Amino acid sequence: MTRLGWSILALIVLAAAGFASLLSFGRAPVVAPAPVASEPAAAATDGGRLLVPVAGIARDHLTDSWGQDRGGGARAHHAIDIMAPVGTPVRAAAAGRIEKLFDSRDGGLTIYQRSADGGTVYYYAHLSGYRRGLAEGQAVRAGEPIAAVGATGNADPGAPHLHFSIKRMQPGERWWQGQEVNPYPLLAGSRGLR
Repeated sequence: MTRLGWSILALIVLAAAGFASLLSFGRAPVVAPAPVASEPAAAATDGGRLLVPVAGIARDHLTDSWGQDRGGGARAHHAIDIMAPVGTPVRAAAAGRIEKLFDSRDGGLTIYQRSADGGTVYYYAHLSGYRRGLAEGQAVRAGEPIAAVGATGNADPGAPHLHFSIKRMQPGERWWQGQEVNPYPLLAGSRGLR
């Protein structure tokens, strides 16, 4: 083989190695959010109100984005987006159990958490990572850190946020089913979860 042939082969091998280093297999990355002072569970869900699931965000800084057009008007937004820097701790909005850890094209890294009574599913999307050790089936307390804000899935990389939605569940419904509920009034405190 000529010197040119060896040079071309070396470039091909380097390009392949560089591409291979971009691939990852297995579970999504785990991020340990910074410690967060948790509100007591009783205060977090007083009167059916939920805890704001992004650390450091006050109720009066939330914006109701329920029903806004998305995808150029192709669909309505059935959630609330809570803007925060990448890595900001995401905490459980209420007590319950981690039902599903999932990586999807649209939601990116996601968590589905079922309420303690089984009648509600809380959905956390566009996460940058899960809390170290978080697992499906694990019980969580209101205010407990579970993940970190990100911009995964179809989120704009320049606008990291938590996409948070709620579904009321009928007996036997799975984590992806249920009736969508506007989370804004429940987080802002204007009405309780019924």
